[in-house]
Amino acid sequence: MPGSQRTIIRLDGVEKHFGAVRALDGVDFAVDPGECVGLIGHNGAGKSTLMNLVAGTLAPSGGRIAVGGSAEDSYSVVRAQKLGIRCVFQELSLCPNLSVAENTRINHPSLRGFGWRRKAAALIRARLDEIFPGHGIEASDIVRDLSIGRRQMVEVARAFTVTKDPLDLVILDEPTSSLDAHTAGQLLAFVRRFVAAGGSCILISHVLGEVLRNADRIVVMRDGKVVAADAAAAFDRDRLVTLMGGDALREKAAVELREERSEPGSLRVRARPARQDDDKELLAHEGEIIGLAGLAGHGQTELLLEVFSAAARRRAGVQVTAPVALVAGDRQSDGIFPQWSIAENIGIRSLSRLREGLLISPRREAEMARRWQQRIGIRTPDMNNNILSLSGGNQQKALFARALGSDARIVLMDDPMRGVDVGTKLEVYDLVREEARAGRTFLWYTTETEELENCDQIYVFKNGRIVANLSRGELTEEKIIQSSFGEEA
Repeated sequence: MPGSQRTIIRLDGVEKHFGAVRALDGVDFAVDPGECVGLIGHNGAGKSTLMNLVAGTLAPSGGRIAVGGSAEDSYSVVRAQKLGIRCVFQELSLCPNLSVAENTRINHPSLRGFGWRRKAAALIRARLDEIFPGHGIEASDIVRDLSIGRRQMVEVARAFTVTKDPLDLVILDEPTSSLDAHTAGQLLAFVRRFVAAGGSCILISHVLGEVLRNADRIVVMRDGKVVAADAAAAFDRDRLVTLMGGDALREKAAVELREERSEPGSLRVRARPARQDDDKELLAHEGEIIGLAGLAGHGQTELLLEVFSAAARRRAGVQVTAPVALVAGDRQSDGIFPQWSIAENIGIRSLSRLREGLLISPRREAEMARRWQQRIGIRTPDMNNNILSLSGGNQQKALFARALGSDARIVLMDDPMRGVDVGTKLEVYDLVREEARAGRTFLWYTTETEELENCDQIYVFKNGRIVANLSRGELTEEKIIQSSFGEEA
């Protein structure tokens, strides 16, 4: 670990227990000025818990925290803010009923008195312009009306705004998880400029290429412990996957072409986007995995929702011939029922099969939950625990279990791998291909180009329209970018 006197924050032997669960087990961690530290590990490895200690939102059960060389006995969010430490959490913390400017004011109590809204608006607008040129966000926009990608942009920009308190360290927990490749590139380029100017960042990402390309040093966690820490140049993708507890060979196999069918199955979905002004339309057949690509917010989610609605009632321009289930990417807003157990969250799409008489059978519900816990690897000691007791990746697994455990023959996936670790992704990729071979149809919107390699056909969207249709053999990142930007490319 770096040991200079100028170390921004140092944690020595920190522990964190949640009842009988030991989330952190004697972790040493430090960040120096002018460095970007990459932090990786599978979901549940302890990354988010560690960052909550750094941000002051959790207190350690044991160990020592020092900031600027001085021990902190009563460390908190307020104290971290005054010491120049900010955090962009994976589960976004913006108030949905407030405007972008009002959300900025929350982080800056010094903005008060007459004209504070104007000052807050100018503050956040300047950062958005600097980090995300062409963002299209107004300071007066109400957060709940923004797409999840734009909400993430606001959250990131807000963390880099400065008024009275200093800014030395920004924790970025999956900051690109809802951003398309272009916008993610804008953010990472800004991070490099921020670090070059003397600032520091902790970058948590399950996109290993992002960490390898942008971090100066990488720390790998596994089961609540640090298992490796070295300069980024000492790692490659295969070593990182192995250290996380995965298998590099299995990762490579996950994107190999599955066997081609000689003939497509029957038509399951025919859909033409509402803004389409030519004869392009999306076709999905039995057993196909159809990818939806392009810049975020250009109509992919809207089309999935149109297909979802058309399964219940006829809609112009959309034909659906089988039951549908949706796996939401924004699990906190659109996916989980936060007051319910894991088992209840999984079973909600299959109520008719869980009934005994007029009531839901707890036995059948428990059996279904246990079956999917084993099949998809949900990490919990008890499926009757609240859904929020799971890590983000395991919550997402529960949403997949809900969809795949139902009678749906068409599964809509709205960028569902947001913030999910490599190991979980591989398990889900395998499961999707297995279900497709059994005849299920998948419509998969993703902001990660690598995930499109699992798809049979890829439709690229721009301004609410399909602008390109690529087979898997034609897929390249350059073609997607060229189609997304058109003449601007």
